[in-house]
Amino acid sequence: MSDPLATYLQDHLAGAELAIDMLHALHEQHGETPLGRFAADLVEDIETDRATLKDIADRVGDGSSTLKEATAWVGEKLSRLNLHARLSGALGTFETLETLGLGILGKQALWRALAEVAASDARLRGVDFGELAERARAQHARVETWRIEAARTALRAAA
Repeated sequence: MSDPLATYLQDHLAGAELAIDMLHALHEQHGETPLGRFAADLVEDIETDRATLKDIADRVGDGSSTLKEATAWVGEKLSRLNLHARLSGALGTFETLETLGLGILGKQALWRALAEVAASDARLRGVDFGELAERARAQHARVETWRIEAARTALRAAA
C-alpha cells in the first residue's frame, strides 16, 4: 500500500513543475519587460521551493508508481502545448497569473499541513514549515499584484 504522505508530496511536486513551466512560458512571452523579469525572478523562488519539497519527498520515500510518473509526464507535455497556445494575449496572461496564484495558495496550504503532521512524523522534522508558508504568502502577494494589473486589461469590456 502506498504512503499517503509520499503520494501527497509527489502530487505537489507535479504542481511545482507545472508552475515552473508556466513561469518560463510567461518569461518567453514577455521577455525583458517588467512582467517578464518578474516571471524570471519568481521561477527561481519556485525552483528553490521545489528542491526543498523534493528533499522532503526523498526523506519520506517513494509515493509514485511508474504509471503515475508516465501519466504526469504526458499530462505535462500536453499542458505545455496548451499553455503556449493560450498564453498569448491579455486574457492568457491574466489566466496564467491567476493559476499561478492559486497554485501558490495550494503550496502555502501544503506547508501548513506538513507543519501539523511533523509533530508526529519524524521524517518531517527539522524543516521550518512556518518560514516556507510565509515565503508562499509573500510569493502570492507578488503574483496577486500582477494578476490585478493584468485583469484591468484582460477583462475590460470591448468597445
